[in-house]
Amino acid sequence: MPFARTVSRFLAGLLIAGLAAAAGAVGLPAGFAAALKQAGIPLDHVAVVVQPLDATEPLLSHNAEAALNPASVMKLVTSFAALNQLGPDYVWTTDVWADGTIVDGVLNGNLVIKGHGDPGLTLERVWLLQRELRARGIHHIHGNLVLDLSYFDVPPADPGAFDGEPLALYNATPGALVANFNATTLRLKPDGQRVDIVPDIVLPGVVLTSQLLLADRGDCNGWRDTLTPFVPEEGRPAVVMSGRYPRGCGEQTVSLNLFGPAATFDFIFRGLWAEAGGTLTGATEAGTAPTSEPLLKFASEPLTGALIRLNKYSNNLMARNLFLTLGAEAYGAPATLDKGARAVRDVLTQRSVPTRKLVLENGAGLSRIERISAGALNQLLRAAYRSPLFAEFESALPIAATDGTLKRRFSGSALTGSAHLKTGTLRDVSALAGYVDTATGQRVSFVMLVNHANANRSEPAQRALLEWVYAARGNRDDVR
Repeated sequence: MPFARTVSRFLAGLLIAGLAAAAGAVGLPAGFAAALKQAGIPLDHVAVVVQPLDATEPLLSHNAEAALNPASVMKLVTSFAALNQLGPDYVWTTDVWADGTIVDGVLNGNLVIKGHGDPGLTLERVWLLQRELRARGIHHIHGNLVLDLSYFDVPPADPGAFDGEPLALYNATPGALVANFNATTLRLKPDGQRVDIVPDIVLPGVVLTSQLLLADRGDCNGWRDTLTPFVPEEGRPAVVMSGRYPRGCGEQTVSLNLFGPAATFDFIFRGLWAEAGGTLTGATEAGTAPTSEPLLKFASEPLTGALIRLNKYSNNLMARNLFLTLGAEAYGAPATLDKGARAVRDVLTQRSVPTRKLVLENGAGLSRIERISAGALNQLLRAAYRSPLFAEFESALPIAATDGTLKRRFSGSALTGSAHLKTGTLRDVSALAGYVDTATGQRVSFVMLVNHANANRSEPAQRALLEWVYAARGNRDDVR
């Protein structure tokens, strides 16, 4: 009898699952459903919401309340919160003190720098910061470089813990003082039978070893895939690069996440300072900034500029720094991940965006645990559209077949230039969310989330659904 009951329950479960799948398929465009089937992606692993922005109800809604991993589409949530909490003209500052006397261009004492999480302190902007110091009479530093990193309180993290790729730039960890997205750029220069490795910025104490083999044949479009960079675990700081390098590729560059944020900042600051003829005689050490007014408060680009770089190119480090900044501004320094999550939830609640299914870890989508529903994302997109800051929000999104992470996607389609969409990609995750301008001039919010082992095969389904939306088939004449 127990066995019979078990079989009965099993069959009933299959029936319920079948009915649910059938119900979920109702109302989906035939071409979209067929593309998902061809990719081997079950409908219950997909969530979709499509709603004209002037309509009160969605045109399509499937699994809208399921809590799914959005990958980098989560950056929309962080960006929306930032525009609402901080405002479009918000700037970060990097503060600098001369802890000593300045005589005849020489600082006799320490140069103290305190970071406040500026995510856009590029190589060029570090150079501008140093130019400001020289304008204030400092050309040589006879003392130490003191870095105050106290604005962020983030536990140490292994950059390779996420996917075993610690040198990948997308795995760079956040920092209160981070330069050039924590990228160290190396130039690969064929010379005779060898390939030399030359850093863009001098790396004192770091050993660069080339085990690259020059190949007479090879595809230059995929030369990066042939490289294997690694950092030995013991001994002096070192980088070893091996693999086959096509001779015909000539000189190329590769940027890696080689060091922690403070170490990368130190290398970049010292390298640029020396290039301009400056000297810095002391060591680099962690410390605390003075309580006095700084000699220089170096401002970042406005938030709107940062959001364009963050979203167009899906920059994880920028998003993670922004997430922490939200927490510090809302709840006081030092910034923590918990404060960042609370700050984001506060904004969403104020703007009537549901948070019941929301799970936040770092606000960048570089996470296995972050979750949000397609329905909540659709509500966020609609709230952004009703906001006076909508232009700033939408302009930061990649444009289909035009720029950013969408530059090479949907090319040859009528969608070209007609959709602003944030992309999201992880192992087992593919996501798109944003706005589509239809052929009839109607503007539509669009969300599609896929969580499945075959998610990387979902682009034909994305294209089919987007083209259906673009064609403005509001009469639903192509649904199953």
